[in-house]
Amino acid sequence: MAVRTRGGRGKQPTASDTALLAAAPPESPVPRRLLAVATRLFADKGFDRTSVQEIVAAAEVTKGAMYHYFDSKDDLLAEVYARVLRLQMQRLEAVAAEGGPVQDRVRRAAADVVVTTIANLDDATIFFRSLHQLSEDKQREVRAERRRYHELFRSLITEGQEQGVFTDRVPADIVVDFYFGSVHHLSTWYRPDGELTAEEIGGHYATLLLDALRPGGGTATMG
Repeated sequence: MAVRTRGGRGKQPTASDTALLAAAPPESPVPRRLLAVATRLFADKGFDRTSVQEIVAAAEVTKGAMYHYFDSKDDLLAEVYARVLRLQMQRLEAVAAEGGPVQDRVRRAAADVVVTTIANLDDATIFFRSLHQLSEDKQREVRAERRRYHELFRSLITEGQEQGVFTDRVPADIVVDFYFGSVHHLSTWYRPDGELTAEEIGGHYATLLLDALRPGGGTATMG
Protein backbone atom coordinates (compact mmCIF):
# COMPACT_ATOMS: atom_id res chain seq x y z
CA MET A 1 0.00 0.00 0.00
CA ALA A 2 1.31 3.44 -0.85
CA VAL A 3 1.00 6.10 1.82
CA ARG A 4 1.29 9.87 1.86
CA THR A 5 1.84 13.07 3.75
CA ARG A 6 3.34 15.31 2.83
CA GLY A 7 28.07 28.00 10.63
CA GLY A 8 30.98 26.31 9.33
CA ARG A 9 34.55 27.56 9.17
CA GLY A 10 36.72 27.91 6.11
CA LYS A 11 37.89 30.48 3.58
CA GLN A 12 37.08 34.09 4.40
CA PRO A 13 34.49 35.70 2.08
CA THR A 14 35.56 38.54 -0.16
CA ALA A 15 33.93 41.98 -0.07
CA SER A 16 31.61 40.94 -2.89
CA ASP A 17 30.70 37.79 -0.97
CA THR A 18 29.86 39.87 2.10
CA ALA A 19 27.64 42.15 0.02
CA LEU A 20 25.84 39.13 -1.42
CA LEU A 21 25.27 37.71 2.06
CA ALA A 22 23.92 41.02 3.33
CA ALA A 23 21.56 41.25 0.37
CA ALA A 24 20.14 37.76 0.87
CA PRO A 25 16.46 37.98 1.82
CA PRO A 26 15.82 36.92 5.44
CA GLU A 27 13.31 34.27 4.39
CA SER A 28 15.95 32.61 2.17
CA PRO A 29 19.35 32.87 3.90
CA VAL A 30 22.43 31.64 2.11
CA PRO A 31 22.95 28.51 4.23
CA ARG A 32 19.37 27.44 3.65
CA ARG A 33 19.69 28.01 -0.10
CA LEU A 34 22.93 26.06 -0.22
CA LEU A 35 21.44 23.16 1.70
CA ALA A 36 18.29 23.11 -0.44
CA VAL A 37 20.34 23.10 -3.63
CA ALA A 38 22.82 20.53 -2.33
CA THR A 39 19.97 18.25 -1.27
CA ARG A 40 18.41 18.43 -4.73
CA LEU A 41 21.71 17.85 -6.55
CA PHE A 42 22.77 15.00 -4.25
CA ALA A 43 19.38 13.37 -4.87
CA ASP A 44 19.54 13.85 -8.65
CA LYS A 45 23.21 13.15 -9.35
CA GLY A 46 24.63 11.55 -6.24
CA PHE A 47 27.01 13.05 -3.69
CA ASP A 48 30.19 11.95 -5.44
CA ARG A 49 29.10 13.28 -8.84
CA THR A 50 28.08 16.73 -7.57
CA SER A 51 30.78 19.41 -7.56
CA VAL A 52 31.05 22.44 -5.31
CA GLN A 53 30.90 24.62 -8.42
CA GLU A 54 27.55 23.12 -9.39
CA ILE A 55 26.18 23.76 -5.91
CA VAL A 56 27.23 27.41 -5.70
CA ALA A 57 26.11 28.10 -9.28
CA ALA A 58 22.66 26.66 -8.62
CA ALA A 59 22.42 28.54 -5.31
CA GLU A 60 23.61 31.73 -7.03
CA VAL A 61 26.39 32.39 -4.53
CA THR A 62 30.17 32.37 -4.81
CA LYS A 63 32.47 29.72 -3.45
CA GLY A 64 33.71 32.24 -0.91
CA ALA A 65 30.17 32.71 0.34
CA MET A 66 29.72 28.96 0.68
CA TYR A 67 33.01 28.53 2.52
CA HIS A 68 31.90 31.21 4.95
CA TYR A 69 29.36 28.67 6.25
CA PHE A 70 30.69 25.26 5.23
CA ASP A 71 34.24 23.98 5.11
CA SER A 72 33.56 21.50 2.34
CA LYS A 73 31.02 19.47 0.43
CA ASP A 74 31.30 16.93 3.25
CA ASP A 75 30.05 19.56 5.67
CA LEU A 76 27.03 20.21 3.44
CA LEU A 77 26.13 16.52 3.37
CA ALA A 78 26.59 16.16 7.12
CA GLU A 79 24.43 19.22 7.75
CA VAL A 80 21.66 17.87 5.50
CA TYR A 81 21.17 15.12 8.07
CA ALA A 82 22.32 16.98 11.20
CA ARG A 83 19.55 19.57 10.93
CA VAL A 84 16.96 16.78 10.93
CA LEU A 85 18.67 15.03 13.82
CA ARG A 86 18.82 18.29 15.82
CA LEU A 87 15.09 18.77 15.37
CA GLN A 88 14.37 15.18 16.41
CA MET A 89 16.68 15.46 19.42
CA GLN A 90 15.00 18.63 20.64
CA ARG A 91 11.59 17.03 20.35
CA LEU A 92 12.70 13.82 22.03
CA GLU A 93 14.27 15.74 24.90
CA ALA A 94 10.99 17.60 25.42
CA VAL A 95 8.99 14.35 25.43
CA ALA A 96 11.45 12.59 27.75
CA ALA A 97 11.29 15.48 30.25
CA GLU A 98 7.50 15.38 30.48
CA GLY A 99 5.72 13.71 33.34
CA GLY A 100 3.15 10.99 33.04
CA PRO A 101 3.27 7.29 32.25
CA VAL A 102 6.38 6.19 30.42
CA GLN A 103 4.32 4.27 27.88
CA ASP A 104 2.63 7.53 26.85
CA ARG A 105 6.01 9.21 26.40
CA VAL A 106 7.31 6.29 24.36
CA ARG A 107 4.21 6.44 22.16
CA ARG A 108 4.73 10.15 21.48
CA ALA A 109 8.46 9.73 20.88
CA ALA A 110 8.00 6.72 18.60
CA ALA A 111 5.34 8.46 16.52
CA ASP A 112 7.29 11.72 16.35
CA VAL A 113 10.43 10.21 14.85
CA VAL A 114 8.32 8.70 12.08
CA VAL A 115 6.51 11.98 11.38
CA THR A 116 9.70 14.06 11.31
CA THR A 117 11.53 11.48 9.19
CA ILE A 118 8.75 11.49 6.61
CA ALA A 119 8.73 15.30 6.61
CA ASN A 120 12.46 15.21 5.80
CA LEU A 121 12.64 11.92 3.94
CA ASP A 122 14.81 13.16 1.07
CA ASP A 123 17.41 14.48 3.51
CA ALA A 124 17.55 11.25 5.49
CA THR A 125 17.61 9.07 2.37
CA ILE A 126 20.44 11.04 0.76
CA PHE A 127 22.47 10.96 3.92
CA PHE A 128 22.21 7.22 4.59
CA ARG A 129 22.96 6.51 0.95
CA SER A 130 26.10 8.68 1.04
CA LEU A 131 27.34 8.36 4.63
CA HIS A 132 30.19 6.05 3.61
CA GLN A 133 31.57 8.78 1.32
CA LEU A 134 32.22 11.19 4.18
CA SER A 135 35.61 11.42 5.83
CA GLU A 136 36.14 9.09 8.79
CA ASP A 137 36.20 12.03 11.20
CA LYS A 138 32.92 13.38 9.87
CA GLN A 139 31.33 9.93 10.00
CA ARG A 140 32.36 9.60 13.64
CA GLU A 141 30.86 12.99 14.49
CA VAL A 142 27.53 12.20 12.90
CA ARG A 143 27.33 8.72 14.37
CA ALA A 144 28.07 10.13 17.83
CA GLU A 145 25.15 12.55 17.53
CA ARG A 146 22.84 9.82 16.29
CA ARG A 147 23.97 7.59 19.16
CA ARG A 148 22.97 10.31 21.65
CA TYR A 149 19.46 10.26 20.22
CA HIS A 150 19.23 6.46 20.35
CA GLU A 151 20.54 6.40 23.93
CA LEU A 152 17.88 8.85 25.10
CA PHE A 153 15.16 6.85 23.35
CA ARG A 154 16.56 3.66 24.89
CA SER A 155 16.42 5.24 28.36
CA LEU A 156 12.65 5.48 28.00
CA ILE A 157 12.43 1.79 27.09
CA THR A 158 14.65 0.92 30.05
CA GLU A 159 12.52 3.03 32.36
CA GLY A 160 9.42 1.13 31.31
CA GLN A 161 11.18 -2.22 31.73
CA GLU A 162 12.31 -1.29 35.23
CA GLN A 163 8.75 -0.29 36.12
CA GLY A 164 7.40 -3.56 34.75
CA VAL A 165 5.16 -1.90 32.17
CA PHE A 166 7.38 -3.16 29.32
CA THR A 167 8.66 -6.69 28.84
CA ASP A 168 12.34 -7.21 29.51
CA ARG A 169 12.54 -10.43 27.49
CA VAL A 170 14.49 -8.53 24.84
CA PRO A 171 17.28 -6.05 25.76
CA ALA A 172 16.44 -2.38 25.28
CA ASP A 173 19.33 -2.03 22.82
CA ILE A 174 17.77 -4.58 20.50
CA VAL A 175 14.35 -2.98 20.79
CA VAL A 176 15.77 0.41 19.78
CA ASP A 177 17.87 -0.98 16.92
CA PHE A 178 14.90 -2.91 15.57
CA TYR A 179 12.57 0.08 15.76
CA PHE A 180 14.92 2.56 14.11
CA GLY A 181 15.77 0.04 11.44
CA SER A 182 12.09 0.08 10.48
CA VAL A 183 12.06 3.89 10.52
CA HIS A 184 15.08 4.04 8.21
CA HIS A 185 13.28 1.61 5.91
CA LEU A 186 10.53 4.20 5.25
CA SER A 187 12.33 5.49 2.18
CA THR A 188 11.98 2.15 0.40
CA TRP A 189 8.16 2.09 0.41
CA TYR A 190 6.75 5.48 1.36
CA ARG A 191 4.94 7.36 -1.42
CA PRO A 192 3.64 10.94 -1.09
CA ASP A 193 0.38 10.11 -2.91
CA GLY A 194 -0.64 7.25 -0.67
CA GLU A 195 -3.62 6.82 1.63
CA LEU A 196 -2.28 7.58 5.11
CA THR A 197 -0.95 10.78 6.64
CA ALA A 198 2.43 10.95 8.37
CA GLU A 199 0.62 11.13 11.70
CA GLU A 200 -1.36 7.98 10.92
CA ILE A 201 1.79 6.12 9.91
CA GLY A 202 3.54 7.30 13.08
CA GLY A 203 0.60 6.13 15.15
CA HIS A 204 0.70 2.66 13.58
CA TYR A 205 4.46 2.37 14.14
CA ALA A 206 4.10 3.44 17.78
CA THR A 207 1.28 0.96 18.35
CA LEU A 208 3.35 -1.88 16.91
CA LEU A 209 6.23 -0.99 19.24
CA LEU A 210 4.07 -0.76 22.35
CA ASP A 211 2.22 -3.97 21.51
CA ALA A 212 5.56 -5.76 21.21
CA LEU A 213 6.67 -4.36 24.58
CA ARG A 214 3.52 -5.36 26.47
CA PRO A 215 4.35 -7.72 29.36
CA GLY A 216 2.87 -11.18 29.05
CA GLY A 217 1.78 -10.56 25.48
CA GLY A 218 3.88 -9.13 22.71
CA THR A 219 4.36 -10.42 19.23
CA ALA A 220 6.07 -13.56 18.04
CA THR A 221 9.18 -11.44 17.36
CA MET A 222 9.42 -10.45 21.00
CA GLY A 223 8.42 -13.86 22.35
